[in-house]
Amino acid sequence: MPESPVAPAAYAREDLTIDQKLALKTAATRLQTEFADTFGLETIERFLHSSYDQFAGHATVVNYLPLLAERFARQRLRALARVEGKVVDSKPTVLFLCTHNAGRSQMALGYFTHLAGDQAVAWSGGSEPGAEINPAAIAAMTEVGIDITSEFPKPWTEEIVQAADVIITMGCGDACPVYPGRRYEEWVLEDPSGQDLASVRPIRDEIEERVRRLLVELDITTLA
Repeated sequence: MPESPVAPAAYAREDLTIDQKLALKTAATRLQTEFADTFGLETIERFLHSSYDQFAGHATVVNYLPLLAERFARQRLRALARVEGKVVDSKPTVLFLCTHNAGRSQMALGYFTHLAGDQAVAWSGGSEPGAEINPAAIAAMTEVGIDITSEFPKPWTEEIVQAADVIITMGCGDACPVYPGRRYEEWVLEDPSGQDLASVRPIRDEIEERVRRLLVELDITTLA
């Protein structure tokens, strides 16, 4: 049987269980089905493997690694399709960036997605992704009826930044990527890391105000 054009680095890791290897192979099959008309097998596998490696070094629950890798690879492939002009639409694409992608950028993404729906595309990322989303940020968003528990801290990648029309930065400083032709905006917000729920609420509320203002500027009608 011929070998894959890309050495399956993620599958060959000695620390993977049989279940994890199977999960990665299943993920690869789903991505190949989804992007068959857009990218070749080599590109799809490369993105899946590199996405796996992004999380493998600091994961606390390794059983979820194949799922995280698949979700991140899917996002990156969609971004690459936009960059390469294989997906053409008029929806604005917004990227929210902070240091750990665990608090501010996740709350902003939650509000933006909740208020914009499918009228726009939104992503988030961090320069030094944390291990999990800040529990106080999750609780604060739950209070306003927005569930961000399905999200996870992740880095930004070149194709994701290049696919964005608007890049909102929140305290990542010189680590934030700069590409010509994008609209950049720095939101000066207190870092919710290590703070309790009462302290995170005003940060959440300010983020909501800023997101609503951004949606008006993008001529997007809010859904709530």
